[in-house]
Amino acid sequence: MQALSAADPTWALTAVAISVLGLVVMIAWGKVQPLLAFVIAAIAAALMLGMPLDAIPKSVEKGIGDMLGSLAILLALGAIFGRLIADSGAAQKIAAVLIRLFGASRMSLALALTGFIVGIPLFYNVGFVLMVPLIFSLMRQSGKSLVWLAVPLMAGLSIAHGFLPPHPSPTAIVPMFGADMGVTLIYGLIVGVPTLLIAGPVFAMTVKGVTANPPDLFLAPPKADDELPSAFNAFATALLPVVLLAGATALNFSGTVPAEHKALVNFVSHPILVLLIALVVASISLGTARGTGFRKLMESSGGALREIAPILLIIAGAGALKQVFVDSGVSAQMGTLLQAVPVPPLVLGWLIAGIIRVSLGSATVAGLTAAGLVTSLVATSGVDPNLMVLAIGAGSLMFSHVNDSGFWMFKEYFGLSIKDTLRTWTLMEGLVGIVGLASVLVLDLFV
Repeated sequence: MQALSAADPTWALTAVAISVLGLVVMIAWGKVQPLLAFVIAAIAAALMLGMPLDAIPKSVEKGIGDMLGSLAILLALGAIFGRLIADSGAAQKIAAVLIRLFGASRMSLALALTGFIVGIPLFYNVGFVLMVPLIFSLMRQSGKSLVWLAVPLMAGLSIAHGFLPPHPSPTAIVPMFGADMGVTLIYGLIVGVPTLLIAGPVFAMTVKGVTANPPDLFLAPPKADDELPSAFNAFATALLPVVLLAGATALNFSGTVPAEHKALVNFVSHPILVLLIALVVASISLGTARGTGFRKLMESSGGALREIAPILLIIAGAGALKQVFVDSGVSAQMGTLLQAVPVPPLVLGWLIAGIIRVSLGSATVAGLTAAGLVTSLVATSGVDPNLMVLAIGAGSLMFSHVNDSGFWMFKEYFGLSIKDTLRTWTLMEGLVGIVGLASVLVLDLFV
């Protein structure tokens, strides 16, 4: 289905630009429903890129199916779990404890570190839906701006997603380059800290005035102190998914798991099963054990699923456009053209990943595609393969916009306009990419 093998590269890039610009115009100016806008843009892009007519519907369907297949159950379980954490008062209790420990003046830094640490074992989307209730409770408890609280935590999650194993893209790229998983993780932590400070707490200071109008999904009414669960119950239940995933990750990296037990560890540590276990435990520890009826818990679950449905449709639309770009071959062609650019290898890897990221929306696809295009360059240039993993990771996070599911999750969860989402989320991701590359280049001087 590689339609562009003999096509004019200039026209291929022009077609990508036209389709993305058209998408922005339809949604931001025409107020077209995002799912419809995505499908229209995907079909228009496929026609401009010369895909066979009978292949276009299949590509759109595959993109929607693949995107929902990997995210639907995670977002649904995460939404139900988050609703339970909020309704039970656990998030309110956690917020009160954090405010008491760190103080309101250092809350932004605390959230940035929380996102970074929690993001190491958690996939980005799982971490996102798990941490949203905490942000809402902190907003209510501290009186701080919702966006000011959200940006540092999401920056931490994003940096962990793009830079650090065991996340999909860096984990897959390490063996492609002959890099070392442990060294890459250590370098990633070194690079991630300055990136986190600048893209998180420092940048958040510039967005305090952005007004958020979030839905009611996680805005449970405040409870009296005597109605809240204990601090241990709240923290233990809310962090159970993190503990399960982190424990399984540590076991896998320790090399102490016998071969015959690895399948069991991988099964128990799968994000879907982890969230399901956490939901069952939360339903007992924060629900039935504290006097909440089972029927009321199920009603709360239904409400969470109804709220999450529009977000799932938007994410599905983003998958359709991404798949058209992949199936048409335009992403590979863009990378090939950029290989001829006379720039240092680390910057080149970052640039290729950044261009693909802006075009496709998916950080994982951008990272893996860029890695495949520069594999031979890593072998011949003498560049540190561990640093190339991080440079590509930084590029794969660049300037998320309307073709990225993360953009829409941030917009819809926090009730922002397109303009304010570009002003906050997109610029934050841009800072992550730019400062991340700068940190990699500095580290390259010493290793």
